[in-house]
Amino acid sequence: MESNIEALEKRLWTAADQLRANSDFASNEYFLPVMGLIFLRHAYSRYLAVKPEIEAGLPSRGGVTRPLTKEDFTSRGAIFLQPEAQFDHLASLPDGADRAKAIIAAMEAVEGDYAALAGVLPKNEYQQLENDVLGDVLRIFNDPALQNAKGDVFGRIYEYFLTQFADQSAHDGGEFFTPPSIVQMIVNAIEPDHGSVLDPACGSGGMFVQSAHFIEKMQQDPTKVATFYGQEKNATTIRLAKMNLAVHGLEGQIEPGLTYYTDAHELVGKADFVMANPPFNVDEVDAEKIRKDPRLPFGLPSVNKSKKVSNGNYLWISYFYSYLSDTGRAGFVMSSQASSAGGEEAKIRQKLIETGHVDAMIAIRGNFFYTRTVPCELWMFDKAKAAEHVDKVLMLDARQVFRKVTRKVFDFSPEQSQNLTAIFWLYRGQEERFRELVAAYLDRAMTEALASDTAMEPFLDALDGLIETLDEGAPDELTDARAVFQADWDAYLAATKSLGDEWVDGTVAIAELHEGHGDVEPLAEASRDLVKQVDQLFKLAERAYRDAGGKRGKTSPVKALEETRADAVDQLKLVRYFHRQAQWLLSRFPDARLVAVPGLVKLVDRAELAANDWSLTPGRYVGVAPEEEDEDFDFEGVMRDIHIELAALNEEAAALAAQIQGNFAGLGL
Repeated sequence: MESNIEALEKRLWTAADQLRANSDFASNEYFLPVMGLIFLRHAYSRYLAVKPEIEAGLPSRGGVTRPLTKEDFTSRGAIFLQPEAQFDHLASLPDGADRAKAIIAAMEAVEGDYAALAGVLPKNEYQQLENDVLGDVLRIFNDPALQNAKGDVFGRIYEYFLTQFADQSAHDGGEFFTPPSIVQMIVNAIEPDHGSVLDPACGSGGMFVQSAHFIEKMQQDPTKVATFYGQEKNATTIRLAKMNLAVHGLEGQIEPGLTYYTDAHELVGKADFVMANPPFNVDEVDAEKIRKDPRLPFGLPSVNKSKKVSNGNYLWISYFYSYLSDTGRAGFVMSSQASSAGGEEAKIRQKLIETGHVDAMIAIRGNFFYTRTVPCELWMFDKAKAAEHVDKVLMLDARQVFRKVTRKVFDFSPEQSQNLTAIFWLYRGQEERFRELVAAYLDRAMTEALASDTAMEPFLDALDGLIETLDEGAPDELTDARAVFQADWDAYLAATKSLGDEWVDGTVAIAELHEGHGDVEPLAEASRDLVKQVDQLFKLAERAYRDAGGKRGKTSPVKALEETRADAVDQLKLVRYFHRQAQWLLSRFPDARLVAVPGLVKLVDRAELAANDWSLTPGRYVGVAPEEEDEDFDFEGVMRDIHIELAALNEEAAALAAQIQGNFAGLGL
């Protein structure tokens, strides 16, 4: 299902890119009409999803059922759509129809029903697009897969498009978008589950959306338990944010304004949660305009001779702190320079630490953002810290925790994000949540092991089928490898079934978790070895088929073998993957208690902070992790693969040399 959604996202992106390729729009012009169409399509999807339920509950008098109203849909997190605003109407317009005019009418109908969206949705931009191009994009956005989409698929698609446009720097230099894994880390750390949630540099509203997802996981309705307040300087970005909220069934009070000089919501001392990714290292902020600002409880940072604040980082830090209520929490992204800055900034940092409200610092490596490659840090404030932590700060160095999305962009995998969050659970004495996560990993590893047989069967059938097609019989190397694999595979299945019969899901006692980890470990290691054997079998079979004169094509047995191999290998890898997630946690926190882990985490007291110039740079305290051996590097396997490939290349070279010699002979040379 996940791969299907990803493929759909990419297909829609390719289709949307037609708007740019077939118009005079630059990349910073066509993103808004694209996001508008996604908004309409998602609104229609939500409309169709809740409509039957609404209609079933409508009262009737004298056999006449009252018409649908906006209120019916709002109560279910959906948007009421007039007939002209429904996406199937737009997608089915005949070629002679004016599609731009119809889309504009649809947008106006939505804005007419929802005052919060008035003037937000794109309209006139569609008049600059060719009618047939609009028709193609409308039809593609009405893909049958989208018509049957469940859950928050469109929310994901909206976020995917925001990501792509940020990667292009198609709007506001890409600063309007904070990568989801960074936002999720902040959300997981401060847990914004109620009350007022403020983002004074809200961009496209990602902090609000992820907060809402968190609340939904707590089995609550975000529209009933939280209120979202945003401030943003760019008018176009405000439109994106309001559309983003609406696409997720949310509303927020998002106001224009430059936060350095304006406080649109007047929430000083009132916000339950503050979240933000402000612009880094902004200079030339007018110090005279903000000198008496109540949001600067620790005073102004360094001011230059021109009476300008030379770096705005500590303005933001002070603002975020000032907004918090007596029990509020804050989480925000900040330049890594800020945590050890000198001058007036160091004095402000000391005062902040002395309040006892600096809760945690997380160091993030570079390349997590689409528009900047420098590393950053996540700051956490908590005005309701546990008494035993008032004079301490949790230092978490996550620079070695990442996965590569592309050559130039990194993020946290869902499991990496969970593992880092589990450290916060231990810090807050929530050991049971930590143990439940470890248990979930072990249960998942066991589930994937039990599912391996179903994934392997098509591969073995395809392999045996290919072997049967070989006219002169399969080479001994292939048949021997097939026999060895069968024996190993039978042993793996027997061990899996034996352990599965005894497995008890959800065990959370720490001693039993260690025992379960040890029980699953042989399966995890065996799955790694089986993956190597499957890959070797495929290479041997492919070579044997080629040597027998077989041709590769869509219907060839090699193609079928390759496809089933991928499924089998992916399934086997999951066993070890989830076992290793449990191992990552248990090896670092064996007693389900927070301890200092070199290179990763340390709880630092105020005396140590003072001795280090009040620095809040995690790497300064956690030390260096011992170098770990790469357990996945298999020298013998690599050499075996090289041998197979080298033998094939030698055979091809010999055949080519013979052919060349024959050609020369034919020419009489």
